[in-house]
Amino acid sequence: MDLPPIGAELALPPFTLTRPARQEAPVVLVSAHSGRRYPTEFLQAARLDSLALRKSEDAFVEELLAAAPELGLPLLAAEFPRAFCDANREPWELDPGMFDTPLPHWVNSASPRVGAGLGTIARIVASGEPIYRRRLSFEEAERRVRDCWEPFHAALLALIGETQARFGSCLVLDCHSMPSQALPGMPVPEIVLGDAHGTAANPRAVRQVEMSLQRLGFRVRRNDPYAGGYITRRYGRPREAVHVVQIELARSLYMDEGRIERSKGFAAMQARLTGFLGEMAESDWTMLR
Repeated sequence: MDLPPIGAELALPPFTLTRPARQEAPVVLVSAHSGRRYPTEFLQAARLDSLALRKSEDAFVEELLAAAPELGLPLLAAEFPRAFCDANREPWELDPGMFDTPLPHWVNSASPRVGAGLGTIARIVASGEPIYRRRLSFEEAERRVRDCWEPFHAALLALIGETQARFGSCLVLDCHSMPSQALPGMPVPEIVLGDAHGTAANPRAVRQVEMSLQRLGFRVRRNDPYAGGYITRRYGRPREAVHVVQIELARSLYMDEGRIERSKGFAAMQARLTGFLGEMAESDWTMLR
């Protein structure tokens, strides 16, 4: 089993930005949930073991996208785990019931994500189990936001700005993974594209992404059940020539979801996505401007 480093400290910076020798297209790859460096303080506060904590990860997504820089596309990946600090949330979506003192008045404690236990500092892992054995201090949450969330988003914002300055536009492919669960009466999708129901990206760009994935044999669905999270909705500004498409990959295609291990299908999935990234690097994106 590929367990995270026990008692590891966060990398500085808390993300990896792998740049190509030359960026070939106005496309940026992001993996906000594949980080698996679990700090000592977090493990000490958690009531769950390493495997249970990893249920919230988009495990191995950054590895599936590893060819992006060689193909001329930058790849930004978080090093910190989602269960520790969720970069696909607002910075201050916090559950007051998790903390030992009242939270500042400006904290967003009323969002549906907080109500579900999945705020910026999550109360539960994706499988529904409570994470902590004790209440946290607000200072702990603030430190995670300052040390993890803010640097990650500063790097993403800078990367978008650099890409837009060079190409006149930017398309962010915000990559995640999803549990392989069938929806009643519907074929199971292998990939779900989210564009916040047509508001986060040019429809022609979304169609171009969709057609490329379909040519590679993937069953693709749009916006159901994942229309896009904070990154999609915050940065997707088509009128300003910044477009975001969230990509959810079915985990059953490349990993054992129970053991969180790469499956025999991992290499084939990686090869298919490398083909997709190659098409993204070579596509005509003039419609983004």
